[in-house]
This record gives sequence, C-alpha cells and structure tokens, in this order.
Amino acid sequence: MARKIEIYDTTLRDGSQGLGIHFSVADKLRVAQELERFGVTYIEGGWPGSNPRDIEFFAEARKLKFKKAKLAAFGSTRKKGVRAAEDSQVRGLLEVHTPVVTIYGKTSALHVREVLRCTPEENLAMIADTVAYLKSHGREVVYDCEHAIDGWKDDPQYALACFKAAADAGASRIVLCDTNGGSLPDEVAACTRAAMSAVKAAIGIHTHDDSGLAL
Repeated sequence: MARKIEIYDTTLRDGSQGLGIHFSVADKLRVAQELERFGVTYIEGGWPGSNPRDIEFFAEARKLKFKKAKLAAFGSTRKKGVRAAEDSQVRGLLEVHTPVVTIYGKTSALHVREVLRCTPEENLAMIADTVAYLKSHGREVVYDCEHAIDGWKDDPQYALACFKAAADAGASRIVLCDTNGGSLPDEVAACTRAAMSAVKAAIGIHTHDDSGLAL
C-alpha cells in the first residue's frame, strides 16, 4: 500500500516572521490561492488572536472556496485553571470558521515547570481539554507539540504522554516540532518512530534549519 505524504504549509504564519516580511491581507489571499493550486493539504492562515489582520484574512478566505486544501487557524491550548470553553483565545479559533484548527502546547517537562508553572498533569489536561472542545464543535484538530524533539530527549515518557493526550482526545495529526532547530536527523527520526508506536493518529514533523541540514 502506497504511503500518502501530506504537506502542511505555514508560510502565512511562520513564514511571515522572517526579517523584512510584511504580508497584507491581499498578499495572504494571493499566497493561499497559489498554495491551493500547488496542491498542499493544509494552509495555516494565521493566529486569529494575535492581530486584526489575520481575522480579516480568514473572513475573506472563506469566500475563496478551496477545493483541495484545508484552511487552518492557529492558536494555543487553554490557559491553566480555565476551562477551554471559557478561554477567549480558544473561542476565537472557532469564530473564524475554518475546517481545521491547529493548536500548540508544551511537550518539555522543563517548560511545563518553568514556563507554564503548573503540574505535568495539568498540562496534559490542558492539551486534552482543548482538543476535545474544538472537536466537539466539528473541527479537525492538528496538534503541534512544541519542543517535541528536545522534550522527548529530556523525558521521553512525558513527551509520549503529551502525544497520547492529544491523540486520545481526537487530534487527527500529531506534529513533532523541533522548535529550537538544533536536533539532528537521527534524533528526529528516533522521536518520530517512538511517536508512531505510541499513538494511532498520523504523525508529522515541523523542523527549522538552524543547523543547516535542510535539503
């Protein structure tokens, strides 16, 4: 059976963070149409909670009627101590009416302790609650595991628990992010194999070229 490879394009969000890059709404709409023609599977349009321009983009993009690509809104898991339904940022992801919502969350046990300042169990609940809430509103959910490779190298069992929390709550894709861009190909491959063995959801990777290893 032939394997299917999907392309999840982040040009309109991650790509806009490059030095000297400033997309207007019209720019983003033109890029989205070209990505549709190119045949990518997912187009990440931006983060509705970050700026009014992305909200305007999603409103205009709804008129384009993509035939191949699925448009995704990007955001984060709920805050600690707040129900997903009460988190304004999470609700904002539903308000732009994309078929796909991509959320990111912590994978590194170190970051859970030092950045979120919550328990490992609370972070797992934040992941699962947010995915389940978005799924209950009819969205396909892609889960971006922030610092997945570094987190897995530091504490593989906790990283796998994060992957499973998202998958068990209904995420269709679990994306392993090499957020710092410092992992070597064999490390990314090992983490990917571990994730594929641990969850039934499709596995993706999101890497950066800080080490100069891109093809």
